[in-house]
Amino acid sequence: MSIEKLKNLIQVLNKASEDYYNGNASMSDLEFDKLYDELKNLEKKYNIILPNSPTQKVGFEIPQKLKKEKHEKSMLSLDKTKDRNVLKDFLNDKKGILSYKMDGLTIVLTYENGNLVKAVTRGNGEVGEIITENAKYFENLPLHIEYKKHLVLRGEAIISYSDFKKINDSIPLDEEKYKNPRNLCSGALRQLDPKMTKERHVKFFAFNLVEYEKKSNEELNKKKHLFDLEHHFKDRLDFLQYLGFTIVLYKEVNSDNILDTIEWFSKDVILEDYPSDGLVLIFDDILYGESLGHTSKFPKNALAFKWKDEVEKTILRDIEWSPSRTGLINPVAIFDPVQLEGTIVKRASLHNISIMKELQIGIGDEIEVYKANMIIPQVANNITKSGKFNIPNECPICNTKTKILSSNGVETLHCINNKCPIKHLKKFELFVSRNAINIEGLNIATLDTFIEHGFIKEYADIFHLNNYKEKIIELDGFGEKSYENIIKAIEDKREVELSNLINSLGIMGIGIANSKILAKYYDYDINKLLMATKEELNNIDEIGPILSDSLYDYFHNEDNIKILNNLLKEIKIIKHDNIDFLKLKNKTFVITGSLTYYKNRDTLIELIEKEGGKVTSSVTKNTNYLINNDYNSNSTKNKKARELGIKIIKEEDFKEMIK
Repeated sequence: MSIEKLKNLIQVLNKASEDYYNGNASMSDLEFDKLYDELKNLEKKYNIILPNSPTQKVGFEIPQKLKKEKHEKSMLSLDKTKDRNVLKDFLNDKKGILSYKMDGLTIVLTYENGNLVKAVTRGNGEVGEIITENAKYFENLPLHIEYKKHLVLRGEAIISYSDFKKINDSIPLDEEKYKNPRNLCSGALRQLDPKMTKERHVKFFAFNLVEYEKKSNEELNKKKHLFDLEHHFKDRLDFLQYLGFTIVLYKEVNSDNILDTIEWFSKDVILEDYPSDGLVLIFDDILYGESLGHTSKFPKNALAFKWKDEVEKTILRDIEWSPSRTGLINPVAIFDPVQLEGTIVKRASLHNISIMKELQIGIGDEIEVYKANMIIPQVANNITKSGKFNIPNECPICNTKTKILSSNGVETLHCINNKCPIKHLKKFELFVSRNAINIEGLNIATLDTFIEHGFIKEYADIFHLNNYKEKIIELDGFGEKSYENIIKAIEDKREVELSNLINSLGIMGIGIANSKILAKYYDYDINKLLMATKEELNNIDEIGPILSDSLYDYFHNEDNIKILNNLLKEIKIIKHDNIDFLKLKNKTFVITGSLTYYKNRDTLIELIEKEGGKVTSSVTKNTNYLINNDYNSNSTKNKKARELGIKIIKEEDFKEMIK
């Protein structure tokens, strides 16, 4: 690696930061984050950090226009994530405050004797610009407040989208318009003539109380204004609102409701008019949050959540049609490689014909792609909209004529050849997968080879691969050791759970979740399931008429029954013989907090279900036990359990219960 690579990245990022903090952003957030992450990775990989690296700064030096001032307390950036579950894990069993992360300029305000005496921009986090006179023209900022002691708070100065549009519309067509509300706000605050700020309709949203006099808090409480400013972040926000400040919209959250609350924020109408690039989560317990300390860049008591997925533009080069085990032929976009969420991506599902028509997709189009939930590549938008795509008349595998089917207004392409080789292969891929029979070493390439050579024709044949030892060893890429590993993996799976067996059969609409429901409902007895009537299946919770038809038809097909009977000769279903004496039968559990004995929650859930129990996410009157190693925790679930008289047990208690 050349040191020039590091220097070049630092130069580019520092220039972008300078432009950003001057209100003239020259680089998108996505592009900046990508280069920033690349720099961090290089510094970590080669253990080299240059003095002027932006990874060691929290902002950028401000221009020589307004007077500067050093902040009494450094203003660190927040670490960020796009994963909602990271926020949930960050919170753990604590209570938090979730609020909007407004996309404007952070301002520090100081009040003395009830009067605004100073306003300073965030600047580089260490030094900011004094904009006191400009701040006095913020539309909603109180210049005088009831609180007569020393007070310092932080907030975000922003311009709404509606005001931004009005200002841009007033600019003559031959003049350059403003790029976004943040740039416009930044320029307004840096005007030497404060009245320019008034014309831009800048508003202020407070998000943190930084300093106050503790004795005055006692005086407030004597007046029945019950604000616990020392211990609760919520009280600090409420106190600022009581004084007349507009505060950021916030919600109290815990690990039980945070995901639903994030979803609520995403649909709130405030986003339609006020720039927000995400949310901020901070611990409500101030002393606990402060005890966590901070890194050189980030405080550990808070975390930012970014709304938007990382989106990149690219060119669509081809559309590949990929058949599945059900006969559905899925369209897949092939495009010029782009980097998304740290990986190179060049393929994304187009889902079905209806979505292709909606996107007006076509070869050569410029498209925008992203990773849904930072995992699955998707086409977000088609810029060109040529609509030039062809639907294949034949299956790309077996050359049988294809058929377009429509269900609920959605058009999909299908191969109607029941003997299509890819259907055969994909069925076996499901059969050996993790939530089915779970045979390691039998990947799709190996299965394809064995099927091609005639070693496997139906599921039971997998358990007779030892009949082909000599032939397998002679195949390219195989040998004695690889053969032995495969045979051992197969022999280890001759005993299976009924739920895994049901899932392995590839019954239309039946996945592992419904397979578990069926196995439990029929007392883990395959014969009871095979004899079930359509009406009986339809009455099972979460099954319903469509799935009951699918199940009934599958188990009343002669070919399917023959294949299943042959398979049952090779495997043994793990019998829960004493179903009435299962240790956890009819017991409902809730799990919260961290685990020390069990590998993860999935492991514990699987064990509970195996012993006849059920796991739910919320504590209700129907809950029998709450598993929490921190018995004295004040989490919502612990409190609810105590209110309802539900027993709280630790992992060691649970182990004794099932011993």
